[in-house]
Amino acid sequence: AVDADADHDDDADEFNCSEVAIHQMIHTIEFVLGSISNTASYLRLWALSLAHAELSKVFWEKVFLDMLKSGNAFMIFGGMSGFLGATFGVLMGMESLSAFLHALRLHWVEFMSKFYAGSGELFAPVDYAAVLKRSPHDD
Repeated sequence: AVDADADHDDDADEFNCSEVAIHQMIHTIEFVLGSISNTASYLRLWALSLAHAELSKVFWEKVFLDMLKSGNAFMIFGGMSGFLGATFGVLMGMESLSAFLHALRLHWVEFMSKFYAGSGELFAPVDYAAVLKRSPHDD
């Protein structure tokens, strides 16, 4: 008589409540930490935008308005040029860099940690020295 369950592993189908509870606890902790991390990330962006807004206000008050008080047309033009140069050069550059780095972080840290399993092949870089040492008869 052939036993249908002879090659069937009984341990694989056994339900282990403690293993499921530990697995769920790990996922819960991972979710909470991810939520805190994402919130902190957006708070960091908010703080940077506030800092840039204050810096823009300082540029406006100290560069342009001080020159406007002088009444000299060349000073007013210089103040406006300085304000525009500082605003577009410093603030737009800093905001663009901040947005780029945040998008990069979202893609590589948060997106990859959510979907990437890392179950592929191990990376093996090309060794040109070994390729050149191989004779054409090795293939």
